[in-house]
Amino acid sequence: MCNLTARFIGTLAAAAIGASLALSPATAAEETIKVGILHSLSGTMAISETTLKDTMLFLIDEQNKKGGVLGKKLEAVVVDPASDWPLFAEKARQLVEQDKVAAVFGCWTSSSRKSVLPVFEELNSLLFYPVQYEGEESSRNVFYTGAAPNQQAIPAVDYLAKEEGVERWVLAGTDYVYPQTTNKILKAYLNAKGVKDEDIMINYTPFGHSDWQTIVSDIKKFGSAGKKTAVVSTINGDANVPFYKELANQGIKAEDIPVVAFSVGEEELAGLDTKPLVGHLAAWNYFQSVDADVNAEFIKEWHAYTKNDKRVTNDPMEATYIGFNMWVKAVEAAGSTDSDAVIDTIVGVSVPNLSGGSSTMMPNHHITKPVLIGEVQDDGQFDIVYQTPGLVVGDEWSDYLPGSKDLISDWRKPMSCGNFNVVSGKCGGVTN
Repeated sequence: MCNLTARFIGTLAAAAIGASLALSPATAAEETIKVGILHSLSGTMAISETTLKDTMLFLIDEQNKKGGVLGKKLEAVVVDPASDWPLFAEKARQLVEQDKVAAVFGCWTSSSRKSVLPVFEELNSLLFYPVQYEGEESSRNVFYTGAAPNQQAIPAVDYLAKEEGVERWVLAGTDYVYPQTTNKILKAYLNAKGVKDEDIMINYTPFGHSDWQTIVSDIKKFGSAGKKTAVVSTINGDANVPFYKELANQGIKAEDIPVVAFSVGEEELAGLDTKPLVGHLAAWNYFQSVDADVNAEFIKEWHAYTKNDKRVTNDPMEATYIGFNMWVKAVEAAGSTDSDAVIDTIVGVSVPNLSGGSSTMMPNHHITKPVLIGEVQDDGQFDIVYQTPGLVVGDEWSDYLPGSKDLISDWRKPMSCGNFNVVSGKCGGVTN
């Protein structure tokens, strides 16, 4: 009987150990909070997006050193949508439904954001979007930590008109929704300022465009009419490299026809010989050259994490930093990663930016930001030549488009609407 009992107890113990081992992966998963990273690591946008994946891994590592969130470590789930806009939607669904992430940080182009938007709204999950965009959208499930047009494009045009005396405008962009809508806003804005249509040239090229000889020649000819001319560039991705090379090839210097870019920063310049580009401009809300203690500390920690003192920082990295810290703060205030709880808590949350101030999440799910304009230097950095005196609130609906000027967004209860018409007093009921 004793041997039988001993064997029975031993069998039970073995079964218990086996069950414990079988459950351990699930148990371990429950002890972490998963965070999705949705950035292109291949294809035409990898030149810009790969560093944002690295930024998120860095931020998660730093947060875990502080104890994680709600007493749990954060676990990154990285996918590669490969610069394929429909694939972004598939990968977003995978992150939310299969991987059970609490929030997703990702997308660069507006085409990718538009692709995933229905997924996040259907599944009631959260997307933190860290790149400048065209506005004309406000979703309950998206937090826009990059610049709206009034935080980048319009201040850049104002600077060129006032400081450079620009009278003719080339609006050059990649052929997709962000450049198209931004240029629509800029054309309406310029027309309202008295600029005639014949003084505005608009040109679009596909992603990855490489043969710029004819287009740059056309720009040069357009700029020879006796009026100061500038290029406002919404060219995205690796097409910027041959574009700037062709400018240099045709002898176009910044003092002749300055280019102000909205999608070229330190990361993109790292692949160029910048000497011929000195004096050309970029408009952002952050540059690595910002003189602030918090920025110096961030750069130091970034270099230590990457083990590479030559790795640069840029504006979308700062927007990622702000969005991540806002999410952490909102989760801790809500005591939960539940989407509804975070949405209800995050409005009004303020966190440090990298310029020495702070940024606040507003009711329209956009944030407050300074606007900076920088000149390209021969070392690939920017000399800041202009900064707004205070913070600018992101405007989700343009004041210069007839269908948008009467709309506002406020995701706080009881309004909870992304396109409330102040004239009719009604909510449109859709995000865009």
